[in-house]
Amino acid sequence: MIVATIYTLCALTALLCTVLLLQAYRTGGYRLLLWSGLCFAGLTLNNALLVLDKVVFPDVDFSYWRTGTALVAMMILLYGLVWDTE
Repeated sequence: MIVATIYTLCALTALLCTVLLLQAYRTGGYRLLLWSGLCFAGLTLNNALLVLDKVVFPDVDFSYWRTGTALVAMMILLYGLVWDTE
C-alpha cells in the first residue's frame, strides 16, 4: 500500500512540474522551459506506466514501455539543451 502511494505521488509530482514549466513557458517564452516541460510530460507518462506496471497490472510487464518513454523524454531535453539556442 505504501509503495502504491509513493509511485502515485511521484507521478503527481512530475505532472505538477509539467504544468508549472509549461505555464512558465507560456508567460515567459524561454525555450528551455518548453523542452523541460516536454521532458517532464514524458516522465509523467513514465511514472504513470510504473503505477500501471507495479500496482494495477502486476502480471503484465511494462518495462520496455517505461524505458522507452524515459529515453524519449531525456532525448527531448538533451535536444533542447544542445541544439536549441536563443
